[in-house]
This record gives sequence, structure tokens and C-alpha cells, in this order.
Amino acid sequence: MQLDSDKINKINFNILECFTPNKELFVFLADKDRIDFIYNTAALEGNAMTYPEVQTLLEGVTVGGHKLSDEQQILNQNDSVNLLLEMIKKEEFKINKLTLLKLHEKVAFKEALSWGVFRNANVRIGGTEYLPPKSSELDKIFNEGIKELKKITHPIIRAITYFLFGAKCQFFYDGNKRTSRLMMNGILLKNGYPILNIKVKDKLEFNKQMLEFYDGGDIVKCLQYLIVYYHQQNNYLFDN
Repeated sequence: MQLDSDKINKINFNILECFTPNKELFVFLADKDRIDFIYNTAALEGNAMTYPEVQTLLEGVTVGGHKLSDEQQILNQNDSVNLLLEMIKKEEFKINKLTLLKLHEKVAFKEALSWGVFRNANVRIGGTEYLPPKSSELDKIFNEGIKELKKITHPIIRAITYFLFGAKCQFFYDGNKRTSRLMMNGILLKNGYPILNIKVKDKLEFNKQMLEFYDGGDIVKCLQYLIVYYHQQNNYLFDN
């Protein structure tokens, strides 16, 4: 997938003008809402654990009646969120491969075929005819994509663009959307903006938008959907 920063920079982002950066506040809120983010992220992946069960598990109490893989996914997501917040607080978060691999190592631990490294074979995405890039092309695609990404002027649009870029390129065997979501929120928090927490109640429309994007849909259309979603989710935080 090739990014076109010139095309993306032409998107009308007036809807985002209400957002004023406040890094300290939004890092605090991201930490406070960590369990909600973990629950929704896992639920979007089909994890059957309820919010109270996720909360109980993260409090250190074993929850019965679920697959061990569901519990592992929740614990991994918790570890990856903790790592992201630590990176942000220590000002160590960067839009580079090393950061991406560190986050994926937590996201996909004992869940994917490998974790913390790019895949070394080709993959498919269920529900679409789209074929992600060949494994031999991933480093080149990532490096070129990051160069274009850094040319995107608005941090919120830059962050959401990374999510779509990472999800479509499928740099890993599994955990691509989860890791891309963490990178997106790292970009948002680094620049002082609230995170984007896609809710499981919106799973159907979100999946429709993503499948259309995978099948050759214009990235601008999917970006516009997520920009509006971001505004609807977070505009309550601002008085203007």
C-alpha cells in the first residue's frame, strides 16, 4: 500500500478544530480508561469476555468459563497498553519500526505464529479478495510509508492514517489492527490529543468500512469515516 500525503492533506479537517492539545490530561484519561479500551479492542477481535470479566481478570482474579486464548489476549493487550503509556510518559514513543515491533511483541505474545518481528511468509485477510504485500516487500513499504506519513500535517489525521496503513499492509501474522491501533493512539497522545477507542457496539459499521477499504476503496473515504467517529467520541471533552 502506498500513501499519498498530498492527497490526504487535502482532506477537510475543520471538524477537528475544536480539539486543543493537552498531553497531561489525555495521557491521564487514557490511563484511567485503560480497561474500557482493552475490553473494546478485544471484543472487536471476537473475544467473548465481558467488561466485568475483563476488569476482574486485570485485577488478578481468574475468570472461569473462557478459552485460555481469550484470557491471554486480554493480558497481552493490558501489557501492550502499559508499554505504550510508559513510552509516552518517558517521551520514548517514536513512529518507527523499533517502536512498532516492541508493541507487537506484547500484543501477540503466545498468540501469533511469531511476535516482535515482521512476518516472513504471505497472508490473506478473511472476507476480502485483497492480498497484503509480499513478506519480502514489507521493510521497503514500511519505510516509504513512514516517510509519507510524516508529511501529513494534522496529527489526528496522521495518527488515523497510520492505523489504516498498518491494518492494510499486515506486517505481522496476527495482531495487526491491535498493534496499529496502539501506534495510532501513541501518535495522538504524543501530540497531546485524546485516544481513539473504537467501541464494539460499532463493530458492524467499522468492519464494513474496513472491508471496503481492503477491497480497493479510497483511503480518504475510510479516513473521513474515522475522523467523524473520532469527533463524535471525543468532542464532549471540549467546551468550544
